[in-house]
Amino acid sequence: MSNFIANQKVHEQYGGVVPELASRAHMQNIVPVVDAAVSSAHINLSSVDAIAFTQAPGLIGSLLVGTQFAKSLSLALHKPLIAVHHMQAHVLANLIDENNKPDFPFLCLTVSGGHTQIVVANSPLDLKVIGETIDDAAGEAFDKTAKLLGLPYPGGPLIDKYAKEGNPYAFKFAEPQISELNFSFSGLKTSVLYFLQKQDTTFIQNNLNDLCASVQHTIISILLKKIQKAVKQTGIKNVCIAGGVSANSGLRKALTETGEQLGWRTFIPKFEYCTDNAAMIAITAYYKYLANDFVALDISPTARAEW
Repeated sequence: MSNFIANQKVHEQYGGVVPELASRAHMQNIVPVVDAAVSSAHINLSSVDAIAFTQAPGLIGSLLVGTQFAKSLSLALHKPLIAVHHMQAHVLANLIDENNKPDFPFLCLTVSGGHTQIVVANSPLDLKVIGETIDDAAGEAFDKTAKLLGLPYPGGPLIDKYAKEGNPYAFKFAEPQISELNFSFSGLKTSVLYFLQKQDTTFIQNNLNDLCASVQHTIISILLKKIQKAVKQTGIKNVCIAGGVSANSGLRKALTETGEQLGWRTFIPKFEYCTDNAAMIAITAYYKYLANDFVALDISPTARAEW
């Protein structure tokens, strides 16, 4: 009914997220954001059925703010409390749009700054990770290579922007050969670093578009080869993407084209449901509510959590 987000510009000057500043910004923003969301939805808090919050994984300071706020609302309003796994919520963001959502089972390529996974979704609450990164995540690879190119944080969207004007085959970078359905992106970052160290001081400036296009092409190639392998292994041809990196226009285009070539049904969430948002927490909580999956007030957030 509403989906308000408070972006945190404070991190840009530091070249990355500063956990302490993130949690302080959460404390400053959480009341105004909830007020705005409730007002936009034309409801009052007493009319909601339950309170849902992100319990894991993530930055512990930020999770603590959200958890304590949700507990307080639950206690004050006498409403049940629902704990949500952040990465499961990214997958279920594909179910928000009633007119364009996948049938079960489906595969989901979940790509964000902290995670890269392939997930089999048998039902809203039956999700299984069948492949994941063994080191860096895809979003981290975008941001770290952007930093090597001298781009400001967050660099991933800038690589996507400049890549549109460049040649994706101008430069070739390493694609690590990892077994099964797992990923690795640390070798790509090292490959870009060593390549740039061999160039003169004006090389990046003169070739920025081609460099961004080549880096993006390599990351997308790694992702798509694994999801193709997953389709072959599972026989599932309903394929989705999720997570912050699924907002990347190159990945969205490549997945759509691959699906058309191979006879998949592909599903891509609207842009506002790709990056971290409240709607994906709400849709996950909806299914948990139907299953009476509630938690007690003594629950604590955790920075890392298995599915």
